[in-house]
Amino acid sequence: MTMALADAPLPTSESVSKDAATRVDLEIIADLVTPGSRVLDIGCGDGALLALLEQRRQVDGRGMELSQPGVNECVARGLSVIQGDADRDLVHYPDDAFDYVILSQTIQATRNPKLVLSELLRIGNRAIVSFPNFGHWSIRYWVALRGRMPVTRNLHQAWYDTSNIHFCTIRDFVALAEEVGATVETAMALNSTGQRIGMQLPWAFWNLFGQQAVFVLKR
Repeated sequence: MTMALADAPLPTSESVSKDAATRVDLEIIADLVTPGSRVLDIGCGDGALLALLEQRRQVDGRGMELSQPGVNECVARGLSVIQGDADRDLVHYPDDAFDYVILSQTIQATRNPKLVLSELLRIGNRAIVSFPNFGHWSIRYWVALRGRMPVTRNLHQAWYDTSNIHFCTIRDFVALAEEVGATVETAMALNSTGQRIGMQLPWAFWNLFGQQAVFVLKR
């Protein structure tokens, strides 16, 4: 399928919380989900997004998290979360089981991003994916001028101490979405202050100045 950027409504800057305890991409994702939806959050961590979605959007939420401490924290919050690995366990979910399947800041830590993305689109009517952009100018600076792998605000661990194994740029992700036959329904790049970069600017500009990105994909 060809890539098409639809005129879907985007969250306004006023809807993004000023609370530093909540990641900006989680606030944006929450605003993208239709109230009352069935949602599966893959790699849900401590359950911050699921809790936000249940509170703000009244979703029927489920989660999967690899780490046992993360699962324990989710359960302590009263969330329905199981322990599982995105690379192995998504196959157990039936087709079209959810309205949205969310993968937030996790795709770069999977062993097979293409397979995982395909599974998200099989399980959900829409997939929401956020990720750090490895094409940002600051990362290019670290590699080109310092000759070292970067440590930045969004990539805060040293190369030897990170769970990230498949870094990608915004343009890489667009190409991957096209390869698995997905259509980009909504997309946005966020700068260092969490503000959206202009919609009409080309992918190359997003790739250079976006520190992270959020995509809504559908089959």
